[in-house]
Amino acid sequence: MKTAFYGWRIVIACMLWVTVSWSLGIFGMGVYVYALTSGQGFSIATVSTAVTTAYVVSAVLMVSVGRLIARRGPRPVVAAGVLAMALGVAALPYCQQPWQVYAAFLMLGVGMTCLSTNTVGSTLAPWFERLQGRAMSTAMLGASIGGMIATPLFMGGIRAWGFQTTATIAAVAAVVVVLPLAAWVLKTRPQDVGQWQDGEVGAAQGKASASVQWSVRSAMATRQFRSHVVAFGVGLMVQVGFLSHHVSIAIPALGTQGAATAVVSAAVAAFLGRLLLARYADQVDIRRLAGWVFLLAAASLVAMALIPGPWALMAMSVSFGLTVGNVTTLAPMIIRREFGAASFGVVFGTAAALTQLAMALGPTLYGLLRASFGSYGPALLLCGLLNLGAALAITWGGKRPLPAPRAADPMAVSA
Repeated sequence: MKTAFYGWRIVIACMLWVTVSWSLGIFGMGVYVYALTSGQGFSIATVSTAVTTAYVVSAVLMVSVGRLIARRGPRPVVAAGVLAMALGVAALPYCQQPWQVYAAFLMLGVGMTCLSTNTVGSTLAPWFERLQGRAMSTAMLGASIGGMIATPLFMGGIRAWGFQTTATIAAVAAVVVVLPLAAWVLKTRPQDVGQWQDGEVGAAQGKASASVQWSVRSAMATRQFRSHVVAFGVGLMVQVGFLSHHVSIAIPALGTQGAATAVVSAAVAAFLGRLLLARYADQVDIRRLAGWVFLLAAASLVAMALIPGPWALMAMSVSFGLTVGNVTTLAPMIIRREFGAASFGVVFGTAAALTQLAMALGPTLYGLLRASFGSYGPALLLCGLLNLGAALAITWGGKRPLPAPRAADPMAVSA
């Protein structure tokens, strides 16, 4: 009787920690902005800049995390990540000075790096080749689940028990869920359990699927890498900025409960989008698909700015939500497909570090434009145009075949 492929257990483990990470990280940011400004008296500029700090810290650490996973496996990275994230969340309600807010978001940034798409992709890379698109998109369903549950749970908890108790419960729950996964479920490679990539049988299959190794320098010299960084840097800057301010954007038109509904509806749409991607990821041109995703995001933001009223805001939140999951999932999938498994951790780690530096500007961009113009309309219009540029960049990057890697250099990926 054939043994079930252990790689799918790794996928489920990734999905669970992604649910925690996106709940407390990406989708929690909007709640933190709201709670710290309305309940603790901090200015929106201060909190938005602190959110940006979290993303900058995450970007700076991204390459190191990829290298650490390549050397020691995902266990220590995932364990350290959930502890840092839990500490940051638990500290937020006790912040009384701006420097304390920055320190708490710094810890959040460390946790987000360790539980990021880079960690998911690096964890799954040794386990899947033929089915890598399905595995990655399935694992990232956790991000949509986090989006569906995070805002209503946080907002409901704050109303019922206050921010301090809610944050403490969230931090403890994160540790209880993720630490056992790191300790007892995660494995580094299929050979550790006597299996091969995709659940195939035999060492010959494993050798056949070995990837060409790219140095960071060689990867950065390609138009594929550069277009990826530009497109996803812009796209994620727009997306994270919007998600960080989604609650604040929606409350004037929809009220507190309506804003939570808009966020959850967007997350449900993101979940459905990811389900479709999981079904067809290994059968489509994912660069062309990424271009269409960026175009839909652009149209959603422009319509949100130009068409007033609660129904339009709700509808465009759902439309934008369809793109949210696929932007975060397509980024590692493109690097994995074009540069292979052996180089994924460092090549995507480098790409993610650069894109996240751009992404980190998103919350501050929305916050500053909101403060300058008195509404979010100009920010939404500008970000719609930026997404149009991202669509053009990602499509242009795939117009030529990927060149062969150059000779190894001091920045090369080690075997």
